[in-house]
Amino acid sequence: MPLLIIVLGICLLLFFIVVLKLNSFLSFVIVSLAVGLAEGMNLENSITSIENGIGSTMGFLVLILGFGAMLGKLVSESGAAQRITTKLVNAFGLKHIQLALMLTGFIVGISLFYDVGFFILIPLVFTIAATTGLPLLYVGLPMLAALSVTHGYLPPHPAPTAIAAMFHADIGKTMIYGIIVAFPAIVISGPFLSKALSKIDAKPLKEFLNTKPLTEEEMPGFWVSFFTALLPVIIITLGTVAGFLFPEGNIIRKILVFTGHPVFAMLLSVLIAVYTLGLARGRKMPEIMESLAHSVTSITMIMLLIAGAGALKQVLVDSGVSKYIGDLLSESTLSPLFLGWLIATILRFCVGSATVAGMTAAGIVLPLVTGGSVKPELMVLAIGSGSLMFGHVNDGGFWLFKEYFNLSIKDTMRTWVVMETSIGITGLLGVMCLSLFVK
Repeated sequence: MPLLIIVLGICLLLFFIVVLKLNSFLSFVIVSLAVGLAEGMNLENSITSIENGIGSTMGFLVLILGFGAMLGKLVSESGAAQRITTKLVNAFGLKHIQLALMLTGFIVGISLFYDVGFFILIPLVFTIAATTGLPLLYVGLPMLAALSVTHGYLPPHPAPTAIAAMFHADIGKTMIYGIIVAFPAIVISGPFLSKALSKIDAKPLKEFLNTKPLTEEEMPGFWVSFFTALLPVIIITLGTVAGFLFPEGNIIRKILVFTGHPVFAMLLSVLIAVYTLGLARGRKMPEIMESLAHSVTSITMIMLLIAGAGALKQVLVDSGVSKYIGDLLSESTLSPLFLGWLIATILRFCVGSATVAGMTAAGIVLPLVTGGSVKPELMVLAIGSGSLMFGHVNDGGFWLFKEYFNLSIKDTMRTWVVMETSIGITGLLGVMCLSLFVK
């Protein structure tokens, strides 16, 4: 019965959004409330769960979304993205521009949360598509695939790191195995898949696209552009590395770990960008602040959409659905790696959050790992692959992609959901192949 309620709830959400054309945020709240009541929660607990879901989701993301939008606006508007684009095209050529973006997405994705990397790189993707005439999805999917894979597979991202700790897996081995599995998944789900999907008409969110090409003199220098655009990566990477190199209590570690917190790193990067890409280029402070304010107002609905997905996720978690689904599958005689992937896949489909799906699946299969029937590092990757499957309407990333690429629900299903599913399947195949050699 709980599983049927979830399916009906998702169908109701699609009906509201696709058929009735109801505002997506309103649809999320209504469906969250209906699912909570149907699952046996009382009205007060259902509303509390919705509030907690929105609060826990946006408490961190609202800062990242806001600062990311500001930085993206400065990078795009100043011509920094155009400058970096020119260098990339000259270095790799149009023929290999997908490789350039795939590698950029992977490098950035290792250090940054998905949302941070998305906001940093999306102006670059928009500018490349506009200046080269290449289809937007052909340019964008390789970068997005790389960001998604690193988010789901590799430490120091929250879910892989937490799951590795739960399994007592070696972080270094997890990282090495993860990179081996990641690259085939990125190549298949990015460059290869984008060729088949590039005919779908996607248009950049106009607020983050500088449609007027700047002259050589009007653009900032390459190293200023590159440094400013990737400053969050540099700061957060230093904080992460410091955590491994220096002992607890070391003053250098404390400083770098503090400044490497994503929120502080993004804030500092925006302030530096205000100078390097604004004041230093002759712009006045009121003009810059007006531009930043406009960049934030343009993503208000995106914030509400992600908040709505967080509300539905929390209702499903609080009502005990995640545990119910896991218990149904935990007694199976399937391969432990496939079982971990399958549980994470089903939870991802029902709950939407890759982190929740991964952590819940890890708790369910923990006895299999501690019993020694499977390598813990491989189970981390199997669960990570499953947690990326079927990212549909209850996934915040789905709406982020839809709004920024100006796609319909149908076309987002044909692109984002297909890409995420491709990542999940190729990841599982990679883990199963690797298991033949890792004993």
